[in-house]
Amino acid sequence: MAERIWLTSYPAGVPADIDVGQYGSLVDLMEESFRTYSSRVAYSFMGQDISYAQTDSLSQSFAAYLQGLGLARGDRVAVMMPNVPQYPVAVAAILRAGLVLVNVNPLYTPRELEHQLKDSGAKAIVIIENFASTLEKCLAATPVKHVVLCAMGDQLGVVKGAVVNYVVRSLKKLVPPFDLPTAVRFNQAIARGSKADFTRPLLKADDVAVLQYTGGTTGVSKGAVLLHRNVLANVLQSEAWNAPAMDRVPAGVQPTSVCALPLYHIFAFTIGMMLTLRTGGKLVLIPNPRDIPAVLKELSKHTVHTLPAVNTLFNALATHPDFDTVDWSQLKVSVGGGTAVQSAVAKLWLEKTGCPICEGYGLSETSPSASCNPVTSLEYTGSIGVPLPNTWFKLLDDEGHEAAPGQPGEIAIKGPQVMAGYWQRPDETAKVMTPDGYFKTGDIGVVDARGFFKIVDRKKDMILVSGFNVYPNELEDVVGQMPGVMECACVGIADAKSGEAVKLVVVRKDPALTEADVRAWCKENLTGYKQPRVVEFRDELPKTPVGKVLRRELRDK
Repeated sequence: MAERIWLTSYPAGVPADIDVGQYGSLVDLMEESFRTYSSRVAYSFMGQDISYAQTDSLSQSFAAYLQGLGLARGDRVAVMMPNVPQYPVAVAAILRAGLVLVNVNPLYTPRELEHQLKDSGAKAIVIIENFASTLEKCLAATPVKHVVLCAMGDQLGVVKGAVVNYVVRSLKKLVPPFDLPTAVRFNQAIARGSKADFTRPLLKADDVAVLQYTGGTTGVSKGAVLLHRNVLANVLQSEAWNAPAMDRVPAGVQPTSVCALPLYHIFAFTIGMMLTLRTGGKLVLIPNPRDIPAVLKELSKHTVHTLPAVNTLFNALATHPDFDTVDWSQLKVSVGGGTAVQSAVAKLWLEKTGCPICEGYGLSETSPSASCNPVTSLEYTGSIGVPLPNTWFKLLDDEGHEAAPGQPGEIAIKGPQVMAGYWQRPDETAKVMTPDGYFKTGDIGVVDARGFFKIVDRKKDMILVSGFNVYPNELEDVVGQMPGVMECACVGIADAKSGEAVKLVVVRKDPALTEADVRAWCKENLTGYKQPRVVEFRDELPKTPVGKVLRRELRDK
């Protein structure tokens, strides 16, 4: 696209381009906020507030501890936790120590965790004890040498922390038995680090900050390499985009954001944690967003200004009988991402809060935000909005040329938030990057005269379950290894709750194989959102003359 036709659709005051080079690294941004907002609350968790000054002190101690382990600059450290205060502390520490963060889904199975730890070459992991048994099963096969173990109540004070840990371990039985004899407890690590020397490394904008794992067309999970400047750019782009709404927060009032999406997901990581740090806001950490009564009870204690969420969460909140126990009158920005927002949900949300859901679009590879609807818009557009400042979109045909005007094409994105490539996979990087620096998303879109883009199809066979990518090849590989399975295929089917769900079609080798057998195998090897909603047995799979499975036929039936 020779010109950015979408600029005329920008709200007043949002510039076409911003200075994305304001900081040398994410550490510069964090340390500036720690100084500027030292007395403010940074994180609120289960009724406990943690200030910017405390986050500064705890993270520096933990950074010193990590350096004391002999970890060298650029070494990878994995973090596998839900939304607890130890997460942002660990992230700040890892980056301050000059190390690279590897975000890990805490619900991974041993198979999935082993792949990510081996692929990233992680030398250390910070993990909550609830998932320690998963790590124990694969630890010996990974390069991890150091394990730091967190508990739910670590940052809640001695008495409350002990009560919370007792409930989690003994009453709710949420911590399966594990044996990790060399693991060090998080609070122990902080105590040791507080007595050790910390050396602040000189970081550059082009240093690697995060490995953000994403599925691939091959089904193998790959690490998107996000540099400090990629995430920084996206934080500043998002701040500029939200400004017309956030400028309406009264002077002297601390902006408050809800973090109900998991921090290991790039949407919550950048738009929840990092953007809130930049603006001196308070982040309300929600450890379990599926417990809607608990979420609403927590939110009733705060004045909420921003809520990044996925369609399923907006819907679950808006339709819950306790919805009105929360004061939504100050809500300025509701960002919908991860998956398409449904029009009925957008309409209900606007009716009940007066704050429209601005649907955005992005990927792990774009840190993540690439486009968004204007925060001033009151209508549901069904589009993914317009590209953010400093960002260019174009639509490509199958030959890689720009699609003719009015024709659909693959959305390709260029901007400072686009990743450096896939971790140690130049072949995979070459497949998605054009010679002129655009990232090919695999999503097919159209654009209207005002520059609003809409997704109409997918080039890849990816299934989008509640904002999480599920790659059929990975599932088929896992299920195909099951004794009793001759072959299998999976497709996405429409689902009112999660947008799409997984349908698995199996051809038996062993006639005695049951649906329960298949489900048990999937449960052992695949995290929850990848597991099939529907399991169907057939005598054969529909195929082309060359033997390629006709997924469309499996969907249509």
